[in-house]
Amino acid sequence: MSRRALRRLRGEQRGQEPLGPSALQFVLHDDDDVEEECPKRGPGGRHPRGAGKEGVRVNNRRGHSIQGRGNSLINIEDLDEAPGVNGERTDCLLVDAVVSGNKRRAQSGHSESTRGGDAADTAVPSEQSNASSKLRKKKRKQKNKKNAGETSENGLEDIDRILERIEDASGASRPGPPPLSTKKHVLYVEHRHLNPDTELKRYFGARAVLGEQRPRQRQRVYPKCTWLTTPKSTWPRYTKPGLSMRLLESRKGRSAFAFEHSEEYQQTQHKFLAAVESMEPNNIVVLLQSSPYHVDSLLQLSDACRFQEDQETARDLVERALYSMECAFHPLFSLTSGTCRLDYRRPENRSFYLALYKQMSFLEKRGCPRTALEYCKLILSLEPDEDPLCMLLLIDHLALRARSYEYLIRLFEEWEAHRNLSQLPNFAFSVPLAYFLLSQQADLSEQEVSSAREEASVRIQQALTMFPGVLMPLLEYCSVRPDATVATHHFFGPDAEISQPPALSQLVSLYLGRSHFLWKEPATINWLEENVHKVLQAVDAGDPAVEACESRRKVLYQRAPRNIHRHVVLSEIKEAVAALPPDVTTQSVLGFDPLPPLDTIYSYVRPERLSPVSHGNTIALFFRSLLPNYTVEGERLEDGGPGGLHHDQGLNRLMLAVRDMMANFHFHDLEVLPEEHPEGDGEWD
Repeated sequence: MSRRALRRLRGEQRGQEPLGPSALQFVLHDDDDVEEECPKRGPGGRHPRGAGKEGVRVNNRRGHSIQGRGNSLINIEDLDEAPGVNGERTDCLLVDAVVSGNKRRAQSGHSESTRGGDAADTAVPSEQSNASSKLRKKKRKQKNKKNAGETSENGLEDIDRILERIEDASGASRPGPPPLSTKKHVLYVEHRHLNPDTELKRYFGARAVLGEQRPRQRQRVYPKCTWLTTPKSTWPRYTKPGLSMRLLESRKGRSAFAFEHSEEYQQTQHKFLAAVESMEPNNIVVLLQSSPYHVDSLLQLSDACRFQEDQETARDLVERALYSMECAFHPLFSLTSGTCRLDYRRPENRSFYLALYKQMSFLEKRGCPRTALEYCKLILSLEPDEDPLCMLLLIDHLALRARSYEYLIRLFEEWEAHRNLSQLPNFAFSVPLAYFLLSQQADLSEQEVSSAREEASVRIQQALTMFPGVLMPLLEYCSVRPDATVATHHFFGPDAEISQPPALSQLVSLYLGRSHFLWKEPATINWLEENVHKVLQAVDAGDPAVEACESRRKVLYQRAPRNIHRHVVLSEIKEAVAALPPDVTTQSVLGFDPLPPLDTIYSYVRPERLSPVSHGNTIALFFRSLLPNYTVEGERLEDGGPGGLHHDQGLNRLMLAVRDMMANFHFHDLEVLPEEHPEGDGEWD
């Protein structure tokens, strides 16, 4: 038999089959037993003379036996009784084989195969022992998991039995709403929905969203992990700008916080106000070079970039402002609990409101309505009673765009009792639309579909009765021509839109300018048409609800509060801005603080500059109008330096200003003199 065949036989004998419990015999053998079964090799890989006294007898086909080295022979019966692994014999024994050729060739082949096999014998026991130890550990883990599962199941069964005994002892359990701990708050914010990548991955897949993003650089170290924004490597190195947050009070499960400005931050704020008064964006850019994380400067420069159609830079500046404010959060301040409050009357807190609103607007334009809805809930949770930015005029629109119909219905049902949401045109029309769109989902049963459709019809009829001036502008936005019955009826005619109060007209213009495209679906228009005819039938029948709604319109919508005007200014919807009252449009509106509250709580006051009008100096006022940098005696320096200019210095600056002004004058009439007196060239001197 060839050497290759013998090696194959020995390879099959080395335990290539799955190991069993008998494989542990290699570990439990003593050194003496190992020496007896497998004699050790001497130097050079040869057996010593006294080591291999027992030989191996191999039978061939003809029944002859071949004796190996040694004096004694081992019969086939002895081979069967030899120790093995997994039913196989050990490496020191050879199985019966067919040997062809003469006795010398068989002996030489047997001796060489024995040498080759013994070289691997030293490695096989160690590998098998490692495998057996891993197998034992795996079995232990499985056994422990099984025992733990059994104990946990037994424990749960015991708890269930105890609860059943308690219920049996106390009587049948009363049906009722679930406990408050199991139901999330209506303004509960989820961290994962604050990241727009979560929504984009759902739309386009993780590979499309994260494919172009570069791995984070390890060179730049940021102080903390944030939820609102992700720090970028292109941002300046973060240093604390002097912005912090403190806890004001904790009462009835709610905590009131407030941002604070250090003295250094206050000086930067004064410089920012001076830069805004100069109406030069470059001054804000210079200020950001020295204070790269000043929040109001970032927001104001973001508006300037947005007006110049640089949306990417504007969004990046807003994200940097949010990151600066999130790094200043108090350890107890939570974005998700809905119990943390920030008073909008404090100017330091307004920057956070405006930064969140601007980020929400960018997310909506980017096509992430679900993330924008989460930001809207966050803004509303900071002060839900006052609602300084009037987010109730926007949350229904974002919920419909995000297809969160159940959330919108739940918010309406929970807040209708104490907030009268049905008196707002946006909720009056968005809630029935949510019911109708919910009835079109395929995963609902027939009973749920019919109940949702019936509820939608009832509520849209109530909305049309309460706000008849919404229908005709809505159909005009959707490019739908009403039929003759609706167009000629006095209830939905032009009088309905003209007779409504100005405050109501402003709310209607805001809703239609923002959410009119949600009604353009053919199925929605057909459903709306059916309910319009039902409302007209009720009007013709003299339904008393029609007169009641008309009287409520005249009483409730006398004048819009200041937070609605602030929301209209921030929304930048042309139709709504045009409907603002004159007392709002005539006053100056600052981008970093639009329409501040009248009862503002100031923690520090900006040092007043002496106005030139107070001196009654008309000449100084004239030069100030020509040269904004001109200052007279007694005025403070812009950098906050002590004292004013000396009287002589003021006169010198005045003379220099006059010289500069006179140097810019050009008398064009003198150029005509040489033509009138051509001969008088030499007479001038």
